[in-house]
Parts: sequence; structure tokens; C-alpha cells
Amino acid sequence: MTGAGMSVESGLSTFRGGGGLWDEYPVEAVATPEGYSANPGLVLEFYNKRRRELAGIKPNKGHELLASLEKSYDVTVVTQNVDNLHERAGSTKVIHLHGELMKACSSRQPNNLEYVKSFSSPLDEINVGDLAADGSQLRPYIVWFGEAVPLMNDAIAAIRDIDAFVIIGTSLNVYPAAGLLNYVPYGVPVYLIDPNEVQVNGVRDVVHIRRGASEGVQHLIDNFLGEGK
Repeated sequence: MTGAGMSVESGLSTFRGGGGLWDEYPVEAVATPEGYSANPGLVLEFYNKRRRELAGIKPNKGHELLASLEKSYDVTVVTQNVDNLHERAGSTKVIHLHGELMKACSSRQPNNLEYVKSFSSPLDEINVGDLAADGSQLRPYIVWFGEAVPLMNDAIAAIRDIDAFVIIGTSLNVYPAAGLLNYVPYGVPVYLIDPNEVQVNGVRDVVHIRRGASEGVQHLIDNFLGEGK
């Protein structure tokens, strides 16, 4: 499971913490259905800007190392990130809990895949007046605060049948994603990669690798997964 800390080394801002995007943009204004209803133009431009940022960044070593694990393991990435860096690095099984910047959807039926549109370029935009196939305003394919997480059951199903669970770059403060740890079968090793202290709820042993994403994944591979560089 990966969070914003996974993409920091690629140059993307985190949302929480000092200097995060929520310091610049009130979460209520750009990441809630109410904010979208009040000022759709502001919300659309906020995500247009986030999408444009993807044009100037690349997957970092951490993304690439996770993708390389597919040579030896069956790897599913459950990510809270809305960027496409895991896919660009070569990961083939990615569950985006909070949506995807490179897609747009219907305002009326945001979870209806029939009306989901994929962008061909990060420079593509959604503007007021752009319509989905059902005639409603196109909106970012993002799960906002207060909305259900449609792929949560997919993530739970994946986690219930694993041999190891790795958490990278997430504060474990955002639910329901943070609750996925509760579905990890007992006896399955849990590794947490984060240079900062992370409060882990629940009673279970967690190996905390206090390093950034790229260095931490390399350390995981070298010391716990029996893989070489």
C-alpha cells in the first residue's frame, strides 16, 4: 500500500504535512462534493494543475523497484495516490483507491465506468461545459472526502490472500484506506517504509524501515525478500 510519500522523490507534493497542498488549498474547497458544487471552475483547475505536473516528472527508483518485484512475485499495489507513476514504472496490478488524475467521469454517475474517460496527455484539461456521455459535466475521477471508496472491496480481497504486506509513504490517517491493515491475516509480516514516526493502530508486529521510499524499498529487497540488487 502506497501513499503520497511514495511519489515525493519524483517531485510531487504531499497533501498533508508542512508545505503540503492542503496548506495552500482548503480541503473543503477542492476535495469535497460541496466544494465542487460551490465552485466547479476552481476544482477543475486544481486538478488540471495536478495533471499538468505529471508531464514534468518520472517514476522514481522506488516505483521501479516495486515494478521489478513482479519478476519474482505476484505483486498488487494498492495506492492512495492519484498519479500514474506506478503504471509508468511497469507495475501491472494497481488498485487506485482515491481515483486517477488521468481520467474524468460523470458528475451525475461518477462510479459508472461507462462514462469514465481516459486522457491521452497530462496536458489535457477538464473545463466547465465539457460533458460526459450521459450529458452531465465532466469532473475529475477522484474520490473526494465524504464519498464512498468504490474499489475498497477489491483492495480488501487482495489483502486477504497475501504473504507480506508493505506500507510505503502513508500517514495511516486517512480512512477507510488506513483500515486495510486490519484485514492483513495474522502471521503475515508487515513492513512499514517511512522516514518519520507513524502511529500504527492495532496490536501487531510491524517492521519499521525508517528510510525514504526508494532507499526503503531497496532495503526491503536486500534484507527481507531475498532478492539482490
